[in-house]
Amino acid sequence: MKPDPSTALVAPVLFAALLGSTALGEIPENFQRENLVAWGIVGFDARQRSPAERAAMLERLGIRRLAYDWREEHIEGFEEEFLACGEHGIELFAFWKGEESAFELFERHALAPQVWHPLRTGKGLSNQDRIESAAEQLLPIAEETARRGLRLGLYNQGGWGGLPSNLVAVCKSLRDRGHEHVGIVYNFHHAHPRATEFAEDLALMKPYLLCVNLNGMADPNRADVSKKENRIKPVGSGVHEEAMIRELLVQRYDGAVGIIGNRPDLDVEEVLRKNLEGLESLLSRIPAGP
Repeated sequence: MKPDPSTALVAPVLFAALLGSTALGEIPENFQRENLVAWGIVGFDARQRSPAERAAMLERLGIRRLAYDWREEHIEGFEEEFLACGEHGIELFAFWKGEESAFELFERHALAPQVWHPLRTGKGLSNQDRIESAAEQLLPIAEETARRGLRLGLYNQGGWGGLPSNLVAVCKSLRDRGHEHVGIVYNFHHAHPRATEFAEDLALMKPYLLCVNLNGMADPNRADVSKKENRIKPVGSGVHEEAMIRELLVQRYDGAVGIIGNRPDLDVEEVLRKNLEGLESLLSRIPAGP
């Protein structure tokens, strides 16, 4: 008896469907476009968009979260920015450092962004002295954010303060002083020298991570990463970020994930678009799970 041609295709089609769902899986929730955080797009935009234009751009791209980097000239426009975000359904997810007028606006408009603050090198003869000194420097902003019910993220901006071991140690020191709201924000673009140590670094930082901002990672042994075009690259155009993002999935990191602008010479919409396309392409090649 000859097989029915209509049923002969069922097995391979079903197998292919199962293979697709188990080998690649769905994009994890924190990597889905609407949950990504846009960072470095206010002071880094050749178009110099207005708050309304910026919020409309994020909505157009399908990004629903903004980490707000600002400069002195943006202070007067804080409220306009926050209102524009609300009108376009954009969450103010994080805010750079602290600024009293911004804190007042957070309260007025019922906003509760994370506050990201760079970790500076502490003073002292030993590394432990520097850790305690750095924690002391951060106590005022830790107390202010705690009072206002905001999370404080220690931001790796390079140097001593960018090393995962120091970020964790200072974070622990502040938590030991009662500031459990303090965590870590880790940026790929400030971590080129540690790209190949990311698995170990992630395991150390993971209990404290509030956000990880992605970037295309040039090989520091082959490229001058002091040059902007090598240090800031779209996701998917570097040599290390696929392995690093794979590690985020393997270690089941479920916190916030950001993509960055950080190229003042370019239209930030195109920078974000390239990051989105590169990330989605990369995720389609990475098997789900460990």
